[in-house]
Amino acid sequence: MLGILNKVFDFNKRALNRYEKMADQIDALSGQMNGLSDEQLKAKTEEFKGRVANGESLDHLLIEAFAVVREAAKRVLGLYPYKVQLMGGISLHEGNISEMKTGEGKTLTSTMPVYLNALSGEGVHVVTVNEYLASRDAHEMGQLYEFLGLTVGLNLNSLDKDEKREAYAADITYSTNNELGFDYLRDNMVLYREQMVQRPLNFAVIDEVDSILVDEARTPLIISGQAAKSTKLYIQANGFVRQLKQEDDFTYDVKTKAVQLTEDGMTKAEKAFGIENLFDISHVALLHHINQALKAQFVMQNDVDYVVDEGQVVIVDSFTGRLMKGRRYSDGLHQAIEAKEGLEIQNESMTLATITFQNYFRMYKKLSGMTGTAKTEEEEFRNIYNMQVVAIPTNKPIARDDRADLVYRSMEGKFRAVVEEVKQRYDLGQPVLVGTVAVETSELISQLLKKKGVPHHVLNAKNHEKEAEIIENAGQRGSVTIATNMAGRGTDIKLGEGVREAGGLAVIGTERHESRRIDNQLRGRSGRQGDPGITQFYLSMEDELMRRFGSENMMNMMDRLGMDDTQPIQSKIVSRAVESAQKRVEGNNFDARKQLLQYDDVLRQQREVIYKQRFEVLDSDNLREIVEKMLKSTIERAVGMYTPKEEVEEDWNLEGIIDYMNANILTEDELAVSDLRRKDPEEMSEMIYKKALAHYDAKEADFGEEQMREFEKVILLRAVDTKWMDHIDAMDQLRQGIHLRAYGQNDPLREYQMEGFAMFENMIASIEEDVAKYIMKAQIRNNLERQEVAKGQTAVHAKEGDEPVKKKPTRKVVEIGRNDACICGSGKKYKNCCGQ
Repeated sequence: MLGILNKVFDFNKRALNRYEKMADQIDALSGQMNGLSDEQLKAKTEEFKGRVANGESLDHLLIEAFAVVREAAKRVLGLYPYKVQLMGGISLHEGNISEMKTGEGKTLTSTMPVYLNALSGEGVHVVTVNEYLASRDAHEMGQLYEFLGLTVGLNLNSLDKDEKREAYAADITYSTNNELGFDYLRDNMVLYREQMVQRPLNFAVIDEVDSILVDEARTPLIISGQAAKSTKLYIQANGFVRQLKQEDDFTYDVKTKAVQLTEDGMTKAEKAFGIENLFDISHVALLHHINQALKAQFVMQNDVDYVVDEGQVVIVDSFTGRLMKGRRYSDGLHQAIEAKEGLEIQNESMTLATITFQNYFRMYKKLSGMTGTAKTEEEEFRNIYNMQVVAIPTNKPIARDDRADLVYRSMEGKFRAVVEEVKQRYDLGQPVLVGTVAVETSELISQLLKKKGVPHHVLNAKNHEKEAEIIENAGQRGSVTIATNMAGRGTDIKLGEGVREAGGLAVIGTERHESRRIDNQLRGRSGRQGDPGITQFYLSMEDELMRRFGSENMMNMMDRLGMDDTQPIQSKIVSRAVESAQKRVEGNNFDARKQLLQYDDVLRQQREVIYKQRFEVLDSDNLREIVEKMLKSTIERAVGMYTPKEEVEEDWNLEGIIDYMNANILTEDELAVSDLRRKDPEEMSEMIYKKALAHYDAKEADFGEEQMREFEKVILLRAVDTKWMDHIDAMDQLRQGIHLRAYGQNDPLREYQMEGFAMFENMIASIEEDVAKYIMKAQIRNNLERQEVAKGQTAVHAKEGDEPVKKKPTRKVVEIGRNDACICGSGKKYKNCCGQ
C-alpha cells in the first residue's frame, strides 16, 4: 500500500519538477514576446498553424505558444499568468487534472492549453457547469482568442441547429456538459448528414471537473418523446387477426413459432383497413401491429409464455417457469398481448437515446480538467478516465486558519452556536459565508438570523446569474451569505476594503458532507491568493454522518461528563473519525459508480456500433451493397430456421420456406417445393437470393436509380431507429431485474452482458429482416421523405439508483360524436363522412 502511495506522490513531484523547468523556459521568452508589436504577436498564430500543418507536434510548440498567450493576456485582459498558472496549463495540455486552489486563476490558466490545442483546427471544447459561466468565460476569454486570430463559439440551449453548427465550427467552443451530451445524441438521430452540428470530439477542458465527472457521473441524459404508435391500433389489429383462419389467411409453423400472412390474408387486411397496399411505406406501423397481433394471438399462450396477474401481463421464464415481474416483451409484443387479453394497454417506453457523462466524455481524443478539489477522487479519475491528478502549488502560501471541528450534543445546540458566531463576526464587520448541506438547513438558519436582526443573502443554486453576483459580493465588509455547499462554484470571492484587517472571510460549515471534496471546496472559498481567513465546521451528534460512524458512545461520554448543549467538544480525534467515515462513504460511492459503468459499457459498445452504422447510412451515396448483404443474411436465416441441422432432410419444412419467401421476399407462386427438393440449405439460399436480386434489378429499372437510392436510405433509417429505440427499452427492463439472478448463484453482470449481447444480435437480425422485407415488398412513392420515428424531448434524469422516471409528453385526444359535424369541414355528419 505504501509503495502505491509513494508512486502516486512521486508522480506529482516528478510532474511538478518537469513543469517548473518548462515554465522557466516560457518565462525566458517573455522579453522577446514583449518586444513584438500587436501585429507581430497576432501573426504568430498563422505561423504556428503552418508548422502544425507541416507535421510539427503541439508538444514541440508548447513553450512558444504559451509565451504568446501570456503576452497577449497582458495586453488584452491586463492579466499576466503566474509561473504556477503556466505549470497548471502544461498539466492540462497533457490530459491531466490540474488541482488548483480557489482564487488561483483557473480560467486564465486554461487559455494557454486551449489556444495551443485549437491550432490543430480540430476544435476545443471548454466545458462549464452552467450557461452563465459559459457565457461569461466565452465573452471575457474570447477577447484574448480573437485578438490572436482564433474564432470562439458559445453553445447555448436556446440556439437553433444552424447557430449550434456555427458554434461547434469555431476553433474554441464554450458549452455546458448537458448541452454537449444532448447535441451528441440529437446528432445521432438526424435524417440528413447536413443536420449534424458537432464535429468529431477532439479535446475538452472541463471546469469543475469533479462536479461533472464524479458528482454527475451516474446522471443519464435521456431524449424521450412520443412515438408514432397508438393504443387504438393495437386494439384494431387484435380485432382483425381474430377473424383470420389458419392456412387460408396465415401460416403458422409450430417448431419455429413463425407466423406469416398469406396473399389472401394481406388482401383481407387491405380491405379491413381501407388501404390499397399493405406494403406501402406509409403503412409500416400498421403491418408491424398486425404481425405482432398475429404473434400474440396464435404463438404466445396464456399460462405457458405469460400469465395475467392483477391486470398485468407477466412473462414466464421458459427455462425455470418463474414469473419475471418487471420484464416486458419488446417491439410492441407486450402491448399486443395486453390487447388480446382485454387489459389496459400500457404506454410504450419512449427513450429514443441515452448516454451518461462517463461514457460521453470518454469519447474525446484527449480530456483534461480543473478544480480546487480532486485529490480525494484521484483513484476514480485514473481508473475510469485515465487522467492523473496534479496538485499545483499556490502562488502565495495559504494564510487561512482551518480550525478543528466543534461537536455539539444536539442539532439545536449546534445551530444556536452557529447563529451566535455569525452575529459576533457580523458586529465586527467580518464577512461570513455559512455553508449548508441541504436547502432546508439554509432556510432554518436564515430564520434564526432574522430573529437576531442580522441582514443576509440566501443562495440555493437555482438562479446562476444572481448567484454569481451574490457570491462575488460575499467578501464585502459586514456581508453574511448562507449557501448550499455547491452554490457559486466557479465564482471568486474577492475581499472588500478593510476586510483583511477584520480577519478575512470566515467560512462556517453547519455539517460535514459525505464527501471530503465538498467540504474542501467550502473551505477553499476563504484564503485565496494568500488572503487571511478562517474556516470552522460545527457538528452535532444528531448529524447523519455522525450517526453513521456511531455517535452513541460519544453521547454517553458527554452525558457522563455532565456536558450540556452549550459546551462543544473540539478534538482532532473526532475530526479524524469523521474523515474516516467520509472515506468509507466515498469508497462505497466509487464502487457504485464503477459497477454502474460496467453495466453501462454493455450499452455503450452497442451504441457505438449502431451510431457508426447509422452515420455510414447517412454518409453513403449508394447503400445497395449493404442492403444486398442484409437480404442475403435474412434469406439464409429463414432457410436455416426451416432446415435445422439436427433434422434429416425428409423432415425439413419446405412449405414453411415458401410461405416465408412469398410473404416477405418474392411474389406469389414464384417458388415451388420442387425447386427446393434435393438441394442443401446453401443451394436453396443461393437460388432464392438470385431470384430476389432479379426483383431488385427490376424495381430499380422501374423507379430509376436516384429514387431507389433514396428509398434504401428511408427504409434503413426507419428500421434502425425503430429497433434501436425498442432495444434501449428492452435493455433497461433487463437491467432492472437482473440483480435477482444473484439469488440463483449467477453473476448478474455476466448474465446482463450475455443476455444483452443476444438481444443485440436479435435486434440486428430484426433490422435486416425489416429492411429486406420493405425493400422487396414496399411500393415507392414519388414524394419520398425520411421521417423521424418519434419527436424527442430532452431530460436530465435522477441519478441511477433513484430509478429515473422517463417523462412522456401527453397526447390530447379529441372525442367526436357520430352525429357531430365532421372535422374535415365537409358539412356532413361525422358518421356519414370520415367516420364511415
